[in-house]
Amino acid sequence: MFWGEYLHCIDKKGRLIIPARFRPHLCDGAFLTRGLDHNLVIYPHDSWCNLKQHLNEIAMTDSNGRALRRLLFSGAMEISLDRQGRLLIPAYLRDYADLNGNTFVVGMEDMIEIWNPTRWQETLKHATSEASKSSNSLNARTS
Repeated sequence: MFWGEYLHCIDKKGRLIIPARFRPHLCDGAFLTRGLDHNLVIYPHDSWCNLKQHLNEIAMTDSNGRALRRLLFSGAMEISLDRQGRLLIPAYLRDYADLNGNTFVVGMEDMIEIWNPTRWQETLKHATSEASKSSNSLNARTS
């Protein structure tokens, strides 16, 4: 559903253009929240419902689970795109992800990540290193 990476710019009002190929998958509603790596994440309605269900199954006595719920739910907001396909990102989320000016919009199959370019390049470099370690298990599955 969501693949690829796109470099866009957040305007002075905090609006970010969502790639045209992603927009049809957000028509049924979507949610924006904090990501786990000081990025932001857009979940289409169905993906958000699945995530919400899993998070709500974590016991309230689990401190890590409470922290994860706080991070994701307190930052969450229902979103819609304007006629130009732009998303208005509130200041508190832009601050969390250090977004201003150029921004990467990255497809992650069932969700979209929004990144500060420097953090995205660092994350991609780390992912490349980690992926090479995991490639043996992938090769075993596809053989």
